[in-house]
Amino acid sequence: MRLERCSVLGDASARLACYDGLAKVAPAVKAAGENAIVAPAADINAKIAEATDAPARTQPAAPPPEPTLPPKVAELTTIPPEGTVSRMVQEWELDRASKRGVFNFRPHHDTYLLLANYSSSSNDAPFEEFTPAGIKSKHVELTYQISFKMKMIEHLLSTPVDLWFGYTQNSFWQAYNRAASSPFRETNYQPELMLTTPLALDLGILDVRHLTLGLNHQSNGQTSTLSRSWNRIYAELGAEKGKFGVSFRLWKRLDNARSDNDNIDITDYLGHGDVRATYRWDGHEISVMGRRNFSTNHGALQVGWAFPVAANLKGYVQGFSGYGQSLIDYNYAQKSIGAGFLVDF
Repeated sequence: MRLERCSVLGDASARLACYDGLAKVAPAVKAAGENAIVAPAADINAKIAEATDAPARTQPAAPPPEPTLPPKVAELTTIPPEGTVSRMVQEWELDRASKRGVFNFRPHHDTYLLLANYSSSSNDAPFEEFTPAGIKSKHVELTYQISFKMKMIEHLLSTPVDLWFGYTQNSFWQAYNRAASSPFRETNYQPELMLTTPLALDLGILDVRHLTLGLNHQSNGQTSTLSRSWNRIYAELGAEKGKFGVSFRLWKRLDNARSDNDNIDITDYLGHGDVRATYRWDGHEISVMGRRNFSTNHGALQVGWAFPVAANLKGYVQGFSGYGQSLIDYNYAQKSIGAGFLVDF
């Protein structure tokens, strides 16, 4: 069955594209079946017998003819190999077949839970002013990230541009630090607005899929000396080839001149852009994120491996080295490794 062929695809986007194809062909097949008129042989024999007074002969009814599908619909029912399904086209709804309207939640950045995230060092200095004895953070904490996006306007001003809203929340929870009442050490909130337009540039080694212009705010929701926040605009290019995908992002900070800014030098550590790359095979995914300020030689590298566990749930291992794993640690270098689960929508 075609449904069974869809269900065995390891990548969620491939499965979704497969099911979408079947859903679109179903009405056409149903309509063809209802309109197909086949005269039963038994009725014809009965009329002949009635006219000739001869006994009617019973013959098995001929099966209805197979409906002929239009070439475009037939193409949708052909399940392509997993590596040939464009994940970026599905995630950003870049062509007519992938459009799903507005106000539907879609995945944005990774959504994961690291049950144990071990850090080589703890940055407790920012909290000393607020607690007499300071916070003695444990090196192992629970970390999670929730991320989604939602299309607000499709075909803005009758152009191919779509307006998206995105939200990402990343929390670092001292869940195993019962001596300190298991506090949330840091939570970062990141809403953004994005204008995305499809591109079709074949560069040979890569197919450029989309251009996104975004307005991004990131903060930790704190006050006084614990406050960390910044606003930026960015441009992002997304490209892929087969099982490989990559995005290049450059940003410009908007609030760098504020006198009361608690992280005036954040770009010295987080740089002016980043690169994210993924490679997928048989339900596995390797992801890499890198950023660097070449003037200060500060940056970060994050590597993740997701592997199949059940349905849309994957096991996940993540390693990080550098500055800015969280906003409170934007100027603090550390290394960490964690393990848990990733949700593959």
